[in-house]
Amino acid sequence: METFKDYLPAENLLQGRVILITGAGQGIGREAALAYAAHGATVILHGRKVQKLESVFDEIALLGKSEALIYPLDLEKAEEKDFQITAQSIAQQIGRLDGILYNAAFLHGLTPMQNQTVEQWRTVLQINLISSFALTKACLPLLKAAPDASIIMTSDSHTIKPTAYWGPFLVAKTGIEALVKSLADEWEQTIPHLRINSIIPGAINSPQRAKTHPGEVKQNMRQPKDIMSTYLYLMGSDSCHVSGKTIFC
Repeated sequence: METFKDYLPAENLLQGRVILITGAGQGIGREAALAYAAHGATVILHGRKVQKLESVFDEIALLGKSEALIYPLDLEKAEEKDFQITAQSIAQQIGRLDGILYNAAFLHGLTPMQNQTVEQWRTVLQINLISSFALTKACLPLLKAAPDASIIMTSDSHTIKPTAYWGPFLVAKTGIEALVKSLADEWEQTIPHLRINSIIPGAINSPQRAKTHPGEVKQNMRQPKDIMSTYLYLMGSDSCHVSGKTIFC
């Protein structure tokens, strides 16, 4: 694994780029949207709750550097045609796509296997794994047309050392790691200007972390803004030679 915590991005690193962020309404997704917009990108805010996306939209507008668009979509209920419609809408409204950050995540909570249900597994795999494949496939023509495109998928530290109770979430994130490496190998010769990597954020003060580790003292934890140098590095052209990697924040 590699880390890029000391990376200093240029102010115009993402100027002219269009970046789609899933789960952009809160936590790391919100912070990434603000960071990408501050460095010049037009940001497409995806999420399930429009009110949260509107709040991030307003924050980006206050920066006065770039614009943002809102695209709500419920990943749990989305079918292949819904992802195709998303890609078509981006093509029609903006005409290009230079990157995707897959930040949306969901888990029901930590529980022994005997308490997990098949329906819970379907939901978690759909949101955390299947939707990432489906949206990437739908957006591939746009990404192939970009001169320098980047995909970032969010992984989890438990893929390194699997532990009890994480069930479908752990399996989904392990699948993400395999998907990243498989696509990086597939595109190395056929689409060399399209790269894909995974990020393991680690212990960050986020809504998801609060759900899985409710006893932690949040004030003592790293904040989402503390890891944005890695997110900027992987989305900008400085990382054009990096693909198929797992990056630990």
